[in-house]
Amino acid sequence: MSDDIRELVSLASRVLGAADHDDFIWGHASARDPEGRGAWIKRSGLGLAEVGPDDVHLVSPDGEVVEGDGPRHVEFPIHTEILAARPDVGGVVHSHSPHAVALAAAGVELRPVSHAATFFVPPAVPVFTETTDLIRTRELGRSVAKTLDDCSGMFLVNHGLVTVGPDLQTATFAALLLEIAAEQMLRTLAFGGTPRWTDDEEALAKREHIYHPAAVHSAWDHLVRGLSA
Repeated sequence: MSDDIRELVSLASRVLGAADHDDFIWGHASARDPEGRGAWIKRSGLGLAEVGPDDVHLVSPDGEVVEGDGPRHVEFPIHTEILAARPDVGGVVHSHSPHAVALAAAGVELRPVSHAATFFVPPAVPVFTETTDLIRTRELGRSVAKTLDDCSGMFLVNHGLVTVGPDLQTATFAALLLEIAAEQMLRTLAFGGTPRWTDDEEALAKREHIYHPAAVHSAWDHLVRGLSA
């Protein structure tokens, strides 16, 4: 079982890296441990694009490396505290993708100007503003989880994004979508004019028939195939 989880986390990491979510050695994806011991996450010191199964270890809520090798990321509480607060979540992603950082820093609310944004909106995408620094403590991790509430994605102001899903495949796809949605929102604003966006009722309908679970997992398969193309 641990080999399967390591492989999944390494695939998610490389998918994120291939989609330009790499920020040198920062950013991480995690999967819930089936035995409730914490989060499977890549070790510190590697970029997302270079993570292999042997680079993935299990970190407890207290920050102990329970299984596997290598130094852990200091921001493990993002993952462990969200998993503790959200029994429905099986995977968590945190990255410093550039357009997500820019949109949140601009103080502009993400609107459904694109299909991608309807995966998240409505409701409004939460923005964590308690700090712009790294989430290094369990207390800050709990605050992030509280801000996220029951949403599938959020912005950390001047810092990056966090996405979640029932599994890591969905959380990873959501991270790519949130970055795409942020870029499309910024492009829309850059052209001036009078922006238009989808109303809530239609946005929810689009979410159901565009981004249903089978479609999301098909998109995941496409992303994984792209790693070996």
